[in-house]
Amino acid sequence: MRILITNDDGYQSKGINVLVKIMKRYGEVMVVAPKQHQSGMSMAVSIGYKPLAVKDLGMIDGVRWHYVDGTPASAAKYAVDMLYADALPDLVLSGINHGSNASTAMWYSGTIGAAREAAMAGVPAIGVSIDNMSRDADFTVVEELLPAILDKLLPNLPKDRTPLYNINFPDLATDCIKGVKVCTQGVEKWINEFVTPDQLGREEEVQLEDGEKLYFMAGDVVPSPLNDEATDNWANLNGYIAITPQDLDNTCRAEYDRIKDLF
Repeated sequence: MRILITNDDGYQSKGINVLVKIMKRYGEVMVVAPKQHQSGMSMAVSIGYKPLAVKDLGMIDGVRWHYVDGTPASAAKYAVDMLYADALPDLVLSGINHGSNASTAMWYSGTIGAAREAAMAGVPAIGVSIDNMSRDADFTVVEELLPAILDKLLPNLPKDRTPLYNINFPDLATDCIKGVKVCTQGVEKWINEFVTPDQLGREEEVQLEDGEKLYFMAGDVVPSPLNDEATDNWANLNGYIAITPQDLDNTCRAEYDRIKDLF
């Protein structure tokens, strides 16, 4: 099996290195990941922004590593178009993301954006995240439990469409995990999103133009009260690993049926 690994935290992140270690048992692994941290980029691509600098970092412990100085989706697109031009990889994994990508966070996620880019190219894709944003997050639970999930999932990939899965781990010790749930996508919102450096206790040396004011995007997550036991964020909050199948077609079928005869 030929496996492409990417992420949005950058090729030097702890999470991607743990994922490489996990996936080497499944086949031939190649890493193509952003040069810099690129969280929150969703499916943005670098077209019209700047030329893409890429670098082949060579073989490291049997894995060929590359970085792309661009967005996660750009890294996935470059890998599929250029490095797998002869034949597509069999599987793409994006992660392990430092931070949850369950629920509404999925829409902002560069991790999921890279996986979605691969799925659009016809490659089965999986995003993997843990609810811990620390650079030195403990990924032991993913190392110990992701292989069992993949051992069930990979032999059962659909033949009639390209699958895309969003897997989210709660930040718990392995013996505290209650199980694995296949979930629907939950809904949440952010409040208090814009804060000043002073509010964060940070000093930033940034040259501002007259009249400009500096903010960081931060905030607190508020899950929707409508989220039920089928949703991914409910699963994570209650000690379960969540697997959320996604679709490249974002059409709201109920609304399509409701308004299609109006025009």
